[in-house]
Amino acid sequence: MVDYQSKENAIKKGLAYVQNDGTAVLAVDNSTTLPSGAHRPSVRISSPKTYNQGLFIADFWAMPHGCSVWPAWWSVGPDWPNAGEIDVLEGVHNSQTNQVTLHTSAGCSTDPNVKFAKSTTGSVAKTDCAAGTENIGCAFIDSDSRSYGKGFNLQGGGVYAHLWNSDGIKVWFFTRSEIPQDINAGAPNPDKWGTPVALWSNGKSCDIGKHFYEHGLTIDTTLCGDWAGATYQDAGCPGTCADAVGNPRNFDYARWKINYIAVYQPA
Repeated sequence: MVDYQSKENAIKKGLAYVQNDGTAVLAVDNSTTLPSGAHRPSVRISSPKTYNQGLFIADFWAMPHGCSVWPAWWSVGPDWPNAGEIDVLEGVHNSQTNQVTLHTSAGCSTDPNVKFAKSTTGSVAKTDCAAGTENIGCAFIDSDSRSYGKGFNLQGGGVYAHLWNSDGIKVWFFTRSEIPQDINAGAPNPDKWGTPVALWSNGKSCDIGKHFYEHGLTIDTTLCGDWAGATYQDAGCPGTCADAVGNPRNFDYARWKINYIAVYQPA
């Protein structure tokens, strides 16, 4: 239930701008009262460049949250779901923790050994990555209450880093006070970061090179929809999702504050 704006309109409406400290803000409109069922202005941006593997580091000072709100930092390839989707930071409403998810065509799943080898700090959710009819994907749920929404923002945000290479896909989260010095120095070394939140190994369970290619990077905030709309009542949110979208006060915290996004690729 969003009306994604053009670059020009987003700037004109104050939904996309850069603060004096260099932080970029992407916001949902929080000033216009709308009738129930109307779509609210929001912003979605994607990189013009696409990537095949790399190390991706996103430093967010704050992220959106609230009833009906569905923010995501993710990447996706062409001809979805054949080239895959990597949801690095995603959740709905007032979730306490982040969910890291892959969506693919048939034939990709989480390595069953990951769960038993304690190879991740996140807990394994659904293991079949195929989009199928329900499009749930395969996921890891972070256990850190600082990894999403209000808990994330109260700590001054943090860094999400994901490494995509011939070994597979790994995702780490670092709250503001725990960001490794090598990341802050612009010389990241994932070998020193310890256990990731999420891990998908390249191998029998999933041929990463076959299922993931030519990814563009995307940040957006959507409202209601397949996930946030379907879980609205279960999340303890008042009224209906359509009603929530009509009230601008529900979106005072529906904004990204982005310090930087850096991409490191092999020579």
